[in-house]
Amino acid sequence: MYLLSRGAGASDGDSSALDWLTARRLVFCSYAAFISYVGFVATWAWVTHGFTGTDAGRPGLDFSIFWTASHLMRHESPALVYDHQAFVKATVTLFGGFANEYGMPWLYPPAFLVGIAPLSLLPFPISYIAFVSGSVVLFVVAALSVSRLGRSVQDPRLAALFVAALPCVFVTAIIGQNSLLTAALAASAVRWLAAKPVLAGICIGLLAIKPQMAIVFPFVLIAAQAWRTFAAAALSGLAFTTLGALTCGARSFHAFLVNASVMRSATLEHGQHFWMSSPSPFSALRSAGIPVTLSYVVHGMIAIVAIAAACQVWRRSSDMRLRASMLAASTLIVNPYVWHYELAWLGIALACVTACGINGRWYLGEQGILVAGWLLPVYEHFNRVAKLPQIGPAVVLLTMLVILRRVRMVAGVKL
Repeated sequence: MYLLSRGAGASDGDSSALDWLTARRLVFCSYAAFISYVGFVATWAWVTHGFTGTDAGRPGLDFSIFWTASHLMRHESPALVYDHQAFVKATVTLFGGFANEYGMPWLYPPAFLVGIAPLSLLPFPISYIAFVSGSVVLFVVAALSVSRLGRSVQDPRLAALFVAALPCVFVTAIIGQNSLLTAALAASAVRWLAAKPVLAGICIGLLAIKPQMAIVFPFVLIAAQAWRTFAAAALSGLAFTTLGALTCGARSFHAFLVNASVMRSATLEHGQHFWMSSPSPFSALRSAGIPVTLSYVVHGMIAIVAIAAACQVWRRSSDMRLRASMLAASTLIVNPYVWHYELAWLGIALACVTACGINGRWYLGEQGILVAGWLLPVYEHFNRVAKLPQIGPAVVLLTMLVILRRVRMVAGVKL
């Protein structure tokens, strides 16, 4: 098997012993991860008697919300999706006592509601498997396309194995969230920015299904002077939003904002369970006992620095791997409402930086930071129970520093 022996040193004169991220270790860790995933799900099924208990959850928790929304969309009215009581009642009817324990309101804009309308055409288990499988495939394809990891390791199958085995993929899959799709859209936008700017803009416009994840794109597009992509993103985003309004009714936007406001207060500002599993600076500050207002101020300052860093990378470098990784990491820092499953975006950064290191050289400390980022989704997923310190922002910020250093070393400029 091809060994990742290129780029061994951390810097000129460094020992090749620092290059411990080899192909053999990638394969071993990837297979070990898959085995652990199977063992985890099997143990989970055994403990919950086939996922029939409500005290330990079951796979597809968030997807059950999507499926319920689709059911109401097709059989009742879109307005009922945004009615919290009606929505929870429908979830209880469809999923039994499990929904009593985990009832949540619908927090997505009408554009996403239109997109998931067909989900309930299939029974829940089949729909869930199809949704997750499709999301994983799109994520792997997009990550490999923008990172060119397959070319770096000279083995596309090894590269696909590595990306598919990332813990961020598994965590998102067992929850049944859409972050693999949004991360794939972001990676595809960066991939097609130069060759097909309009297509890149449409990919960004599709993030209207989760608009907070597109928060950094306008800044970096302006920094890169990607005006055609900027225009295409704005027009397509407006078109998708308009489609949602026409399908669900104008009142759906008001209901969406009302639900978002309620959850902002209950979850973002005062939800300890959220802080423990959210890798945002705001959550780290709140979990440390910092008041809400001061937490917003400090988070805002960090967000400004993150946006400035992202714009600097997009101005200084045309390497789409560095652009994509910085975009992904900075989005996680800038957005205060980030659940642990959004770390699928960090998976794009991990693939890109790994490709850079393998194809060129590793710099001191990079591989350790990548391992921390690789493990972070698992840490965040279980931290609501463990209640350990919130280290997510530190890991993501360190990843940003890795990218900034790479841009400085490659471009030969001081950032």
